[in-house]
Amino acid sequence: MINKPIQKIIFGSPGTGKSHMIKAETLPSLGIDEEKNPENVIKSVFHPEYTYGDFMGKLLPITRAGQVEYNFYEGHFLKALAQAYKNIISFHQKAEGLENPENVILVIDEINRGNSSAIFGSIFQLLDRDDNGWSSYDTSINGVAFFRLLELIGFNFSYDKNQEIDEYKLKGFDSAKKLDTFKPKLSYLNFDLVNKTIKIPPNLHIVATMNTSDNSIYHMDTAFKRRWEWEFIDVNENHSKKIKEAGEGIAFEKPKEWESFIGKLNQFIKSNHSYIRGIEDKQIGKYFIKTQDGKIDYAVVQSKLMFFIWDSVFNRDKKPLADLLGVPKDELVTFGDFALKVKEFIKAIQER
Repeated sequence: MINKPIQKIIFGSPGTGKSHMIKAETLPSLGIDEEKNPENVIKSVFHPEYTYGDFMGKLLPITRAGQVEYNFYEGHFLKALAQAYKNIISFHQKAEGLENPENVILVIDEINRGNSSAIFGSIFQLLDRDDNGWSSYDTSINGVAFFRLLELIGFNFSYDKNQEIDEYKLKGFDSAKKLDTFKPKLSYLNFDLVNKTIKIPPNLHIVATMNTSDNSIYHMDTAFKRRWEWEFIDVNENHSKKIKEAGEGIAFEKPKEWESFIGKLNQFIKSNHSYIRGIEDKQIGKYFIKTQDGKIDYAVVQSKLMFFIWDSVFNRDKKPLADLLGVPKDELVTFGDFALKVKEFIKAIQER
């Protein structure tokens, strides 16, 4: 059984050690040795000129012997996806002595310095994950990208008289298979060779960094934010430790407790509509946070819900939050100040 995949944005001020955390903590936790298996670590940096083509792949011209040809160059996501699939295939071919397929991590630095929604494009649909780690939904990709994905995994093709691909062969299998017979053979990959659909597998982890000082460069919409876990690093290490300590324990024991809470939270948000721009998409649905065995930890409320409240709902004025907590506005200068009060925040909403 593969552990729950990591799909997280680590955020904080510049120079707080976000990238170091990925290297020193996240990679070891996934059993990834970057020096020994560098192919399992794919790194990218978003910026204003970074596009879906850079992320998934694109056709680029190349001149050979005076002739212009177009080659498809895989992007960072397609490369990471192919490597994760390769590791799953390797696991199924030699499962003895192996607990799980090797993990792959896609690291995205400065995720908010690019237009994330446009860069992810249709891949956005894959970010919802089921409890088994696979994408909840599949999405189709264009034929050129799909065939390049198969090549990266290790497939070879044969063609019929019309130069259409009709057989696939994969290293480790004895013979080529017709398109309609190969699909069930590799059902554990969860992609459809006929309809060219894919899912993110559970051994592919996506971790991004974000400088909170840069969060106005490109706006991240609520739907995009909801699909990530969030982890805050305060500029003060001791403050970060206190925030982690405040986030220990279970905030909600049962789904009904969570649903009751967000009902009251939405009433609080609506009652302060004069401080909010675009009230319709600033309220919280019960699936904003997925429960784990019916429970929700304080740490998740801190990093995901409270950051959304701080950064997206009351981003213009923190007065309603200060009034709710019964503290002077000067005590809520940074998100770290707010996150430290997670238990007080939940209690204040529940008592409304």
